[in-house]
Amino acid sequence: MSRLKRMLPFLNWPRPDAKLLRGEAMAGLTVGLMVIPQGVAYAALAGMPLVTGIYASLLPALVAVLFSSSVRLSVGPTALTCLLISASLTGLAEPGSAQWIALAVWLALLSGLLQVVLGFVRFGWLLNLVNSPVLMAFTQAAAVLIIASQLPALLGLGAWDSLAWPAQVHLPSLAFGLGSLAALMLARRWRPGFPTVLAVVVASGGISHAIGFEAAGGTVIGTLPQGLPLPYVPEWPGWGVLGQLVLPTLVITLVSFLETASSAKVDSGQRGQRWDQDQDLIGQGLAKLASGLCGAFPTSSSFSRSALNLYAGARTGWATVFSVVVVLLALLVLTPLLHHVPMAVLAAIVLVAILGLIKPRAFARLWSISRVEAAIAGMTFAVTLLAAPRLYWGVLAGVLMALSHFLYLRLHPRIIEVGLHPDGSLRDRHLWLLPPLASDLYALRMDAALDFATANGFERAISEHITAHPETRHVMWIAHPINWIDATGTEAFGRLREQLDDRRIDLHLVGIKLPVEQVLQRAGYLNEGPRLHLYRTEAEALRAAAKLPTGLT
Repeated sequence: MSRLKRMLPFLNWPRPDAKLLRGEAMAGLTVGLMVIPQGVAYAALAGMPLVTGIYASLLPALVAVLFSSSVRLSVGPTALTCLLISASLTGLAEPGSAQWIALAVWLALLSGLLQVVLGFVRFGWLLNLVNSPVLMAFTQAAAVLIIASQLPALLGLGAWDSLAWPAQVHLPSLAFGLGSLAALMLARRWRPGFPTVLAVVVASGGISHAIGFEAAGGTVIGTLPQGLPLPYVPEWPGWGVLGQLVLPTLVITLVSFLETASSAKVDSGQRGQRWDQDQDLIGQGLAKLASGLCGAFPTSSSFSRSALNLYAGARTGWATVFSVVVVLLALLVLTPLLHHVPMAVLAAIVLVAILGLIKPRAFARLWSISRVEAAIAGMTFAVTLLAAPRLYWGVLAGVLMALSHFLYLRLHPRIIEVGLHPDGSLRDRHLWLLPPLASDLYALRMDAALDFATANGFERAISEHITAHPETRHVMWIAHPINWIDATGTEAFGRLREQLDDRRIDLHLVGIKLPVEQVLQRAGYLNEGPRLHLYRTEAEALRAAAKLPTGLT
């Protein structure tokens, strides 16, 4: 039964009572009223028919909450994922065309299938390949591109590639765009729980209809289909086109789940539970599959809507069920009310949602922490902007640079000679200007595992010291930082013992961990001998060093 509940997380939901359902209904109503206009706006960003934004907020949200462990997340269209969709398909089809829709559906199916497979084989840890600086830089670059893409509609201009000079501004569109932007930003600051997005949409639609905005040349949402989405099975695009979708699929999978992680960690922390990333991979993957089969595009967890869900008091997945009911009712009976809403208002909705991602101070703070990682973040930001619309090159470049930095650090471990600090601890002798423990003793510590990446540096450090100090008769290895040793490290240790024995140098091992000790014992390198000394603690080793003829006290 426990395994079944793990596979079907909704079986763990509490049995609803009247009090719980009232609170969940209010939270669901709040999120549902927000997701409808946001879904339409994000569909426009993805180059998809506007109604698919509502489709992506319906069945995918329900599937995600039923099969994910993080039940208070709001799943549906997000700005970053929609930008990736638009960027990935640019050049392959015309936005809004049947071929564009089919390719977007393939992105949903491929990324959804990949996430489900990764979740079932418990490979969620692979997503840790993207570190925080790379994700931060990519997200901010993507936010800049989203803002740039929405400015023409917000300001009443045409598309960037069709602008003439001087640009012809449509003043009513400009008024709707800037007015909506101001109202949304003020309301987000002073009344974050109020469904301001819906209020702005309804008000702008009413004003637009009253003044004849569409007849005067303004661009509006127009007529949206009513009724439930029909099952959609895309045509086979061919291996050539499918190959062009591989990289976008990987990036969408990665970025959308990292979006989920940012919200899921907050949710799990508030509930005091461990985050089950593999189960969330499965739930989010199934949501993408459901979205594709509805003729929509890849979905993700929205940080802003998830935060609103928590703010509104959601406690269980029942809140999402209620929000899905709200979206369903809107799709069945309320879509005609969206006809007269200006597209400038949708641009304002996207901008307000994305402005919070622009955080220049994050680069300055990162610079104060790690200049190398700050440089990697800066390069990721630049590559993402320069490679547009092929945004995945930004992520790939950032991941490769971060992994290269990681490998460099692993191949160049921190190896220090230690001395006795006045506080009684063993610290870097050269950094703290400490005397050696004994004139003929070399005491070192390596802050890394002893494996194929560090074995060469470990051997070289000891060999170079002995060559430079031929009077050395004792080598003391502070081994407690070593928590792992592989075959290469074991062989390096064996060679070290042979070299020290040949030179009649004693080896003192301090604080060796049991797993490492067991490996060395099985290899026969810890056999008793007159030149091998084992100590469990540093204090014990220091007492032994003090007894040497040249030892310090």
